[in-house]
Amino acid sequence: MELCNEQHRTLKDVATRWGVKSPETIRHLFINEPGVLKLGTPKLRGQRSHIRLLIPDSVAARVHERWSRPLGEV
Repeated sequence: MELCNEQHRTLKDVATRWGVKSPETIRHLFINEPGVLKLGTPKLRGQRSHIRLLIPDSVAARVHERWSRPLGEV
């Protein structure tokens, strides 16, 4: 899979496409997901970190499919 050749979306883009009101909800779904680009500065003492997530379309599709399964389905 060529992640570098596909469209990457921001949290706001994914939230809008999925009909989710808060991009923070999307952040929680993707923060530790393999394939997501994390750009920014790490947390420094006394400051909060500023990490921008860029989500490839294939990763968004994978997560959406996983969260769209009926409860109890593996």
